[in-house]
Amino acid sequence: MRTGIQPGSFDPPTLAHLVIAHTALRYHHLDQIIWSVSRRPLGKDRGRTSIEDRLVVLQDVAATHRWLTVEATDARLIADLAQGHDVVVMGADKWHQLHDSRFYGEETKSEEAEASMAKALNRLPTCAVAPRNGLEVPPDMVLPVPNWVAKQSSSQAVSDATWMSLSAARQSNLWSEQR
Repeated sequence: MRTGIQPGSFDPPTLAHLVIAHTALRYHHLDQIIWSVSRRPLGKDRGRTSIEDRLVVLQDVAATHRWLTVEATDARLIADLAQGHDVVVMGADKWHQLHDSRFYGEETKSEEAEASMAKALNRLPTCAVAPRNGLEVPPDMVLPVPNWVAKQSSSQAVSDATWMSLSAARQSNLWSEQR
C-alpha cells in the first residue's frame, strides 16, 4: 500500500487541506493519505481548539473519504512524521519551515543545527508541496492544485471566510466563537 502523510494543525480543516490531500493521492498514485496532527507542533503555540476536539472533527471528515485517515502524534519534525511513508504532503509554508535551522536546535543558526537539518532533510521521502502565495517551491515538488488553494488559510477560515472551513468544522461550532 502506498501512503502519503500530510502533517498539519487543521485548526480548522479547510477545503484547501482536502483538495491538497486528494490531489496528492491522485498525482502520486497513493492508496491512502494520513492527516497527522502533532500534539506539540513546531513553530506554533497552543492551538485555537484542543487536539482532542480537532481529532473528532477530522475523523468526521475522514469517515466520508475512504482514502483518508487521521492520527495524532508526539513527533515534531516532518522527517520523523514522514518515516515509513512514500510521500509527505505539505504547503509551501511548511516547506520553508523545513529549511529553517532554528527548528532543529538553537534559536540561532549553528553548525550543529545546520547538520541536524541536513540529516532530517535527507530522510524525507518524496515531497508534494502545494503552492502558497509568494513562496517559492522547487518545480519538481510542486503539487498541481487549483490556483485558489494557494490563497486559503485556516486563519482566514476563522476570521472572515468561514466558507473555507469544511462542513464538519462548521457544524462543530468549535471555531464560530473565535470570530
